[in-house]
Amino acid sequence: MSKNLVIVESPAKAKTIEGYLGKDFVVKSSFGHVRDLSTKELGIEVNNDFKPVYEVMPDKKKVISELKNLADSSDVIWLATDEDREGEAISWHLAEVLNLDQTKTNRIVFHEITKSAITEAIKSPRKIDQNLVNAQQARRVLDRLVGFELSPILWKKVKPSLSAGRVQSVAVRLIVEREEDIRKFEAGFAYKVSGIFEVNNEKGSASFKADLPKRFGSLEEAREFLNICSKATYKVADVDKKPGKRSPAPPFTTSTLQQEASRKLGFSVSRTMTVAQQLYESGKITYMRTDSVNLSQTALGMAKEEISKQYGPEYHKSRQYATKSKGAQEAHEAIRPTYLNNSSVDGDAAQKRLYELIWKRTIASQMADAVLEKTNINIELSNSPEQFVALGEVIKFDGFLKVYMESTDEDTEQTEGLLPPVVNGEKLGMQQIEAIQKFTTSQPRYTEASLVKKLEELGIGRPSTYAPTISTIIKREYVVKEDRDGNTRDISQLLLKDGKIKESTKHEKYGYEKSKLFPTDTGELVTRFLQQYFDDIMDYNFTASVEKEFDEIADGLKAWNHMISEFYTPFHKK
Repeated sequence: MSKNLVIVESPAKAKTIEGYLGKDFVVKSSFGHVRDLSTKELGIEVNNDFKPVYEVMPDKKKVISELKNLADSSDVIWLATDEDREGEAISWHLAEVLNLDQTKTNRIVFHEITKSAITEAIKSPRKIDQNLVNAQQARRVLDRLVGFELSPILWKKVKPSLSAGRVQSVAVRLIVEREEDIRKFEAGFAYKVSGIFEVNNEKGSASFKADLPKRFGSLEEAREFLNICSKATYKVADVDKKPGKRSPAPPFTTSTLQQEASRKLGFSVSRTMTVAQQLYESGKITYMRTDSVNLSQTALGMAKEEISKQYGPEYHKSRQYATKSKGAQEAHEAIRPTYLNNSSVDGDAAQKRLYELIWKRTIASQMADAVLEKTNINIELSNSPEQFVALGEVIKFDGFLKVYMESTDEDTEQTEGLLPPVVNGEKLGMQQIEAIQKFTTSQPRYTEASLVKKLEELGIGRPSTYAPTISTIIKREYVVKEDRDGNTRDISQLLLKDGKIKESTKHEKYGYEKSKLFPTDTGELVTRFLQQYFDDIMDYNFTASVEKEFDEIADGLKAWNHMISEFYTPFHKK
């Protein structure tokens, strides 16, 4: 008989931990949740304080029987499921189903699977935190009530086999409203004027680009301005040099990892979570469901050592970031490599790429600012009050940029290059000036990454819910994720060169969409129906306030069934 039985939720995690614990420990997996609300009718005794009716999942009966035999013959049972509410609930369900003796049952948590973290956890066990369990229980019960009551109405009023959900319906609403905005949007246009100017002095000759800040509303106005330009002489009105700096982004949270892996690696949100889970369970990164940007003292020390060794001490700057997200959950750490001296790991291609992204982001977060010099050159015309402006940026010290630069969703930033040395009053030659028709664009459709960002901004959902929410709305066919071909339009262009203005028409492709989320007809119909009759369920503030109440339950400040009762009575009546 084994003295110690350790139960975790995944076989990969079990294998990694067993390697650290030695012969007195047997580590077994529950293969995820073992119990859920009964599928017979509602599975909740509404008139008995919303008591949940749980049943063992059919495919878990064999696992339970094996765990029961092992538990009965062990001196101590260690419940080592994940350190969030979901993990706490799995531990509680195991304790209930296996009928564990509380006096010989310990709950341990750790946010990385390393030998030191596991040994530390064994030294400081605790009991199951019922508040965390209740917060997860409240979420499960509330979601079952909403789905169970709303779905049959949708079957009757819209079409059979539809479903509604507290978070999923709000996520679909965001996508539907964005689509409606895009349909209503009418593109306007204006003419953007840019010139290429040249400087010839004792330091040599060079050409550079400058833009006119003002835009023109019609081709006639643009032509009139280019006529003025054809008769003008040009000189430097002002050179403004300012020191600037750029600071690194904080280490990854669940949501920022999902966004950046989508932008840089093209991963879907659920793929990112699957690969991150594999890295976590094999002991390579810390726990991947977190909304904290905090790093431990150990991690800060490792970062300092690694940066100084690889890039030199001047590249290191210790930083601790403050978590901004609404109601950040439990005292977790950011997502980081367990050992920062490993810049790469073994594994399949996806694991290697995601790990490298996490390593770079963590290391960069502890590096010095990039030091820049920003230059503005204002160019005046001899016969007009308008001025062209050239923007330049020189990196004086690369700092964290040596390792990593964060991406953005829609890359519309103006690129700023190097500008030649010029002085006030210096005469400039004009090579050409172009006026080109630029159309305004609507707000972009959501990608999986930008939808996660929006949900987080609104305080809807938590790190554990983003990926399943997106998977659900796609699986239920309320939303499709696809590429769509754009259209082509003509744009007018005027070019002033060698004293002559030439007019031409160019073709421009626009509206091409890659991996964007589009609502289906069903998604739009269901959203309109729910907004008409159940506006509170579809209200962003309501959904976010429910998340806050779950947080209060987790902190022991609110009774979970009271919270459900406050919601259910008016909802059921409606």
